Amino acid sequence: MENKPLAVVILNYNGKKYLEKFLPGVLSHSKEADIIIADNASTDDSVEYIAENFPEVLLIQNKFNGGFAQGYNEALKELNYTYFLLLNSDIEVTPNWLQPLLDKIHEEPHIAGVQPKILSYANQNQFEHAGASGGFLDRNYYPFCRGRIFELTELDSGQYDGETEIFWATGACLLIRSEVFFKAGGFDKHFFAHMEEIDLCWRIKKMGFEFHVVPASVVYHVGGGTLPYSSPRKTYLNFRNSLFMLIKNHDGVLIPKLLNRLLLDGVAAVRFLIRFELKQFYALFLAHMHMYTRLPYLLSQRKKIKAINTQSNLTGWYKGNILWARYVKGIKTYAGLNQRLFVKK
Repeated sequence: MENKPLAVVILNYNGKKYLEKFLPGVLSHSKEADIIIADNASTDDSVEYIAENFPEVLLIQNKFNGGFAQGYNEALKELNYTYFLLLNSDIEVTPNWLQPLLDKIHEEPHIAGVQPKILSYANQNQFEHAGASGGFLDRNYYPFCRGRIFELTELDSGQYDGETEIFWATGACLLIRSEVFFKAGGFDKHFFAHMEEIDLCWRIKKMGFEFHVVPASVVYHVGGGTLPYSSPRKTYLNFRNSLFMLIKNHDGVLIPKLLNRLLLDGVAAVRFLIRFELKQFYALFLAHMHMYTRLPYLLSQRKKIKAINTQSNLTGWYKGNILWARYVKGIKTYAGLNQRLFVKK
């Protein structure tokens, strides 16, 4: 059976308040797509609310909460579309938000996915943490964005409105080719949530594909809708999943790179202790312990990735040290970074 063109798929977990606020706008501004809610076994009345108020929306009910990663994997395997637009429930879309994304991904078959410019819902002239205007990785595999370096987000004055190839596209609003998504194996369910999209993009780039940001498309993201940015649970997932991603995808000799990263995480742990942020320290400790228990799995995945993916595309990789740039040199903006250190075509 021939694929239908596009599905906007919103993963929901106890997010009725966001569905009430943002789903009508998605329906109004997304006539090019079918709208699908994938519910991750919510315990609020989200499902009843959708069924009663939006009969035109297809509802997929996952049997358990597998987080962002497995939640999307379970839902998407039931769908037959050429493109998936993965959309967080706490995002406000704008008129004509889809067409620029579709135009770009139609442009070249080697573009696997695209993202819009993502601004803060609360401060709409400021970039939002999760994706901003496109994602990058530094030489130690710390993620950052055009418009966001670590905790600092920039005001949007149009400085990053040019379309460009990036290293990773945010899972908060990601248009991706379904064929490529499934060929890459989808999200790694062991990530649960956070950085699973960076891991996916990295694996897909190893297949020779590209990711782009299309700032002509604009959405507004609440952010922290499921976990607040200060949550120790978020700290745990970010540190753990960053290590997972490094072990799976690093192209060179693994042990020196991993030891270097463990040392950098040790510095972060000391910083937490100095600030008496004991819950954050414990979250980092648990992240490392969990990494060790998953080593056999991670190394097996590393072996599979190295065997299959041989056309690695490093465009968007920053050969500099983003920690040094931010905390030693005091650079606060993407534009302030040495642009010659970015891998470009």
